[in-house]
Amino acid sequence: MQETRLDTARIRAARRVIDPIFLDTPLYRCEALEPDLGCTVSIKLETANPVRSFKARGTEVVASMLADNGSRAVVCASAGNLGQALAWSGRGRGLDVTVVASRLAPAAKLDRIRALDARLELVDGDFDMARERAAAVARYDGIRLVEDSLDIETCEGAATIGLELVDGVPSFDAVLIALGGGALATGVGHVMKALAPGVEVICVQPLGAPAMTHSWRRRRVVTTDSTDTIADGVAGRRPIPAVLDDLLLVADDAVLVREASITAGMRMLLHHAGLVVEPSAALGIAAILEDRDRFAGRHVVTIVCGSNVDVDAYHRWVGAASGP
Repeated sequence: MQETRLDTARIRAARRVIDPIFLDTPLYRCEALEPDLGCTVSIKLETANPVRSFKARGTEVVASMLADNGSRAVVCASAGNLGQALAWSGRGRGLDVTVVASRLAPAAKLDRIRALDARLELVDGDFDMARERAAAVARYDGIRLVEDSLDIETCEGAATIGLELVDGVPSFDAVLIALGGGALATGVGHVMKALAPGVEVICVQPLGAPAMTHSWRRRRVVTTDSTDTIADGVAGRRPIPAVLDDLLLVADDAVLVREASITAGMRMLLHHAGLVVEPSAALGIAAILEDRDRFAGRHVVTIVCGSNVDVDAYHRWVGAASGP
């Protein structure tokens, strides 16, 4: 494998600084999903932790490094989950955390950021505008800017999921990974290519937020003017070049799925697995629904990456149609 920015030894070392509460998350075969999907499905459940997403694996590494270096303040832009995670990790290490987010972000995510004692600044616009503002705050205040996916610690923290997959599932054929900024996809993808190269790494993004997928397909950064998806956690418009370079080395495919498939996946995870998930976490199931023939007879792992969702919005989406 050509070299990505990630390092397998550092990924193994990351497990030693991540709070064990975020490690060794449930990994199990979910037979109840299989009749409707036509393949063997295992779930890696990244919602059973204090911030209800995988993001704290990365922020634990970042916050540990900052605390060791004597830093006392940090800022990040977030669609919601990273902000919660950095607030949690920072609070435990005495860091002053500022999170910049869009006013349009789910209220449940914003409320949790506040509850974790972070300073929350809201901007008019989307996540990419929040990224610009967070960079300005870092420059003006002279504090560390944490950039999800660009900062290698966020990728290598997420990559510890890959170590657990390799150690925990006797054999599987493909892993389905939600694709947004790219930390999860490049992290887990790196481990698969290094330790389980026979596993197909498939990234999944909404049709309404396709920038990274288009970039992967064209092998160059492609930006979009807007996004239109309920999967706010992966709704970026401007891929980071260095992250795309890593993704090109580890992803076997990148696919786009429709909104109706995302909500159908959320319903299936509720009805057949008893899981309340945010839209981004259902992208893997959506990909199987849209291409059952591709996965027929195979063993597929899907990473259920978050469950921070507004209750009212969730009921609208999941209750919008009957069936699986």
